[in-house]
Amino acid sequence: MDFITSNVKKKKLPVFSVIRPHGMRGYIFLEAFDRQSAEQSAFNVPYARGLLPKEIAYAEIEHMLEQVKREVDIRKNDIVEIISGPFKREQAKITRVDKAKEEVVVELLGAAVPIPITVKIDAVKVIRRETESAPDEKEEV
Repeated sequence: MDFITSNVKKKKLPVFSVIRPHGMRGYIFLEAFDRQSAEQSAFNVPYARGLLPKEIAYAEIEHMLEQVKREVDIRKNDIVEIISGPFKREQAKITRVDKAKEEVVVELLGAAVPIPITVKIDAVKVIRRETESAPDEKEEV
């Protein structure tokens, strides 16, 4: 994306926006005056395969551009599974939630020593609530 924006600035091409959508890896969308301007902006860019054969309507990519904030219900003491990063598929317990930074601090359940790890909220998936599982644990003892 940086190569394309630098080409646009150097050559003063009529390209209005350059977008890398969140949901599609490997694609960059350009809003340009004409096809020739788009081709010139992508010329000699490493790893660029080419342009799509036809223009894309805004309605087709609108859902990728407008990210909707959805409220995530994660609380302290929830048991979660980490779904991305180096601790993928590990289970952990939430020790702190920072909604402003969209981060949670977790402690891995499988670790011998509890080490706090900070991960993004979207990198964890709630498996169960601690309040729901507490009565079950008392019954088993």
